[in-house]
Amino acid sequence: MITVNPIDGTKFEVIVKDNSTTTHKVTVVPSYYEKLTNKRVTPEVLVERSFKFLLQRESNTSILRSFELSDISRYFPEYEKNDSGNVGLISVDIDDLTVV
Repeated sequence: MITVNPIDGTKFEVIVKDNSTTTHKVTVVPSYYEKLTNKRVTPEVLVERSFKFLLQRESNTSILRSFELSDISRYFPEYEKNDSGNVGLISVDIDDLTVV
C-alpha cells in the first residue's frame, strides 16, 4: 500500500507498506509536474503513480529515501513516455493506492 502525505506545495512524504515499511521524501517541481500531466491529475496522484511505476521495477527498500521526481527518468528513461508518446504515468492503474 502507498500513502502520500503532502508536506507543502512541492514536497510529499510517501509511506510504502510491503514486506517492510519505508518512508520517502519526494519533491515535485511545478514545471515538471505540468510537463508530465498538463494538470490532468493532482501532484499527489502523480506521486502515487510514480511510486506504482517504481514498485513495478524494484522493491520499496531499493527506492531512494529522498529524491526529486525528475530523478526517476535518469534511472528509468521510460518513466516519462509510453509507446504512444503519451506521458507514461497517466495510464498507470492506481486502484490499490491510497492518498491521504
